[in-house]
Amino acid sequence: MIADRDERHPGYWPSPWPVECGGNRRQKAATGRLDAAERHPHITTRVNGRWNVMVIERDPGEFFLAGTMAAFVGPAPFGWVERIDAESLEPLASSPELPCGDHVWCGAVLAHHAGSLFNVNGSYLHRLDPDCTVTGEVKLPADEAHNGLLALADGSLITKDLRLAGHGPSTLTRIDPDSLEVMGEPLVLPEGSMGRIAADRSPDGEFVYVPGIEHLWRVRVDGERWELDQDWRPGYRNEGGPNGLAWDTCLSGGSAWVMDDGDIPGIRAIFDQRPNGRFGDLAPRALSWQHPAPWTGPQRLLRVDIASGQVDSVTPFGTPGGGIIAPPVHVPEHCVTVCWDSINGGLAAVNDDDLSVRWLLPEVRATMQPVVFPESGELVINDFTGEGDDLIVVDVDTGEMLSRVETGSRLANGMFLSPGSGGDVFYCSTLTVARVHWV
Repeated sequence: MIADRDERHPGYWPSPWPVECGGNRRQKAATGRLDAAERHPHITTRVNGRWNVMVIERDPGEFFLAGTMAAFVGPAPFGWVERIDAESLEPLASSPELPCGDHVWCGAVLAHHAGSLFNVNGSYLHRLDPDCTVTGEVKLPADEAHNGLLALADGSLITKDLRLAGHGPSTLTRIDPDSLEVMGEPLVLPEGSMGRIAADRSPDGEFVYVPGIEHLWRVRVDGERWELDQDWRPGYRNEGGPNGLAWDTCLSGGSAWVMDDGDIPGIRAIFDQRPNGRFGDLAPRALSWQHPAPWTGPQRLLRVDIASGQVDSVTPFGTPGGGIIAPPVHVPEHCVTVCWDSINGGLAAVNDDDLSVRWLLPEVRATMQPVVFPESGELVINDFTGEGDDLIVVDVDTGEMLSRVETGSRLANGMFLSPGSGGDVFYCSTLTVARVHWV
């Protein structure tokens, strides 16, 4: 399977990080190296009071920060995009408030091959120019929160609404980037889907992968036609069983890597409302990811073979009631996958050959979408200490802690880390955005 960082995807602007996770396969791998153990970290922190979701890069050194306003009560929420100064993190250009249909959820932004930015938030998609001026808007067919936005090889855009168990099936929508018209009929999936979509191009064609309620699903894209692959539907859980729903997949090394146990109480509270996350005059229920899980099963890492659909799993931590709010990362250059248990704590590396645990850091409490530097074998992820949220750098081969940096953030969530221009990483969380530069 091709590595995202080793190809220039035709749907995106020629950038090393034009979309969340660095590419459609969600491998989260950056070029270059940090060498954090030999360098000193310098941090810039900006507290903006917003729900900061992700940073992407368009032209070299041209970074865009996107997010939402977590308005669970009061005035309507909205999405936003900023072009930021990489050093100060201050906005150089800002979008207006972007409608989201009153839905509260983290959206996504990408840099399209034609030069525009596209942002999805709630039930709306917006096109913006590099000065963050809106050049187009479309209300999506499904009046639900959408999570994840990808460009396909032909430049068309694909997004999906987020639904938990018992909330009906999810819908995939394909958008023409020029007219912003819906291409064909939206594809209603057999199940609801919580995790974000991933996509892969191979000699067999272009495919979109969707984590469902009980199965992983695959959609084959052939020109303007797309259809569900009826021959590929690996089951990863049984509704009512001891484990929860899966978040996003990481497509790497011929497998889809995924962790279940994601629909924790805080997530269920947000999506029990209509519009989701809007609590009206009632105070929102506790939204913390630290509350006990509503199931008994330990956190699982699952490996789904792309060719056969075979599912193998491992429970590296073994603690009942595991839970997470972000997907794992596979590092094929080091034959290892890194996973974690956010609720109970624990960060672990699992070997490719037999899914045995290579190393385990039981005290680390990670929640975020990490960044990995395969060349130097370094993983960057957060560690919530209870007092605040740190960034840590870990050797993927040995588990050695190479660096720890206090971000200044009081809150941890499941948002995205992104690499900068070299030797630096952007951090996004609720209320706070930061940049750590190792020099």
